[in-house]
Amino acid sequence: MKRWEPFVWPLAAVAAGLAAWQLGVRWTGTHIFPSPMDVQRGLAHLAHKGVLLRYIGDSLGRVGVGYVLGITCGIPLGVVLGWYPAAHTTVNPAVQMLRPISPLAWIPLAIVWFGVGDFAAIFLIFVGSFFPVVVSTASGVRNIPDVFLRAGSNFGLSQVGLLKRVVFPAALPQVIVGLRISLGVAWLVVVAAEMIAVDSGLGYLIIDSRNAGKRYDLVVAGMLLIGLIGLALDTGMRRLERLKSVRWGFRDE
Repeated sequence: MKRWEPFVWPLAAVAAGLAAWQLGVRWTGTHIFPSPMDVQRGLAHLAHKGVLLRYIGDSLGRVGVGYVLGITCGIPLGVVLGWYPAAHTTVNPAVQMLRPISPLAWIPLAIVWFGVGDFAAIFLIFVGSFFPVVVSTASGVRNIPDVFLRAGSNFGLSQVGLLKRVVFPAALPQVIVGLRISLGVAWLVVVAAEMIAVDSGLGYLIIDSRNAGKRYDLVVAGMLLIGLIGLALDTGMRRLERLKSVRWGFRDE
């Protein structure tokens, strides 16, 4: 693949999609679904009012706090479950029982426990981030080849040294996969939580624009912003996968 292709082809696809969108709106003659220019004017209106950056910042702030809490608790627990068979036998059934429950199913309890506000949204993001990290970390630790552990022991490493210098580096590629998955889940959850539990953010923008005057230009604008920010977050995590310390664990794409 030529060096320019990864940039030119996506831009060409976006341009073709925008053109098809504009032609579709004009061909149907709809007055409900917005055109790309309507969405652009809606974004300009939000920026002029000074709420666009605030809503984006509120959403990213909630995701940041909930995500950091999720991985701060999830990675150590995953290491413990992967390293100690007794802990895995004891705790893993509870993890596997709670993991399939959608974070959105926790919304009623989150509102009861924390009220309508940021704490409820952060709790939901924490739940969405926590379990993917726990499972991926535990799996990465449990699947470390025995030859790595024997080599570390032969060099006289203590159990703490073995965890620090062998186990965690060897499990890191799979931990990164869990981090990437959990970040995507966290971004999905914050949008849904903001539609119910708070009065700011991109999720709130979508539901408020729908309810207050059926401003579908702002609804679509919010959707596009969510998609673009999600793409940026995922791209950042993919950059993390390419660090030299973890790149050996991934296939070149």
